[in-house]
Amino acid sequence: MTDWLLALVPHYGVWLLAACTFCSCLALPIPASLMMLAAGGFVAAGDLSLGASLGGALSGAILGDQTGYFGGRWGGAGLVARLGSRAAPLARATDLLARRGGLAVFFSRWLISALGPYVNLAAGAAGQPWAIFTLWGVLGESCWVTLYVGLGYSFTGNLEAASAMAMDLLGFFAAGALALGLAVWLVLTLRAEAAQARRNR
Repeated sequence: MTDWLLALVPHYGVWLLAACTFCSCLALPIPASLMMLAAGGFVAAGDLSLGASLGGALSGAILGDQTGYFGGRWGGAGLVARLGSRAAPLARATDLLARRGGLAVFFSRWLISALGPYVNLAAGAAGQPWAIFTLWGVLGESCWVTLYVGLGYSFTGNLEAASAMAMDLLGFFAAGALALGLAVWLVLTLRAEAAQARRNR
């Protein structure tokens, strides 16, 4: 199916990209990242417009996110209630999203994109404010689309090299985010211990 979709990119570029990113954001098994890499290569070859390719891919992704969010808003809470104690991890995740969900939404668009569709549902079920979800979602999807179309453009259609570079970059960003998170945790832990020591004097 992937080869067939790739062959359609120069003919139905913008609409195909929008449809692929939309379906990908609903957890359907569509190779949206690969399609954006291919589109970037076609842009470099002059077969597609850069602005239209970016706009199409971004529009589909945002629409997919919104569909998942409102699906969670209208049906997610009822599902959690029906599952009872078996939904405890999901309930904790939705509570976390409601309180501090902006960054979770942002990073699940591009750094850990496999979780994106589920974060959309959880954000809607948790009642995360729509404006906050949309802001962080658009920022994250912009990173995802720009990264993949840009790499496809840079490698002029060499999908294997562009895909390898994308994986390397995502691994680098993930390692950096982990290191930053550990540093913040360490600083907060040391501050808490210092404050406790002062109170005990």
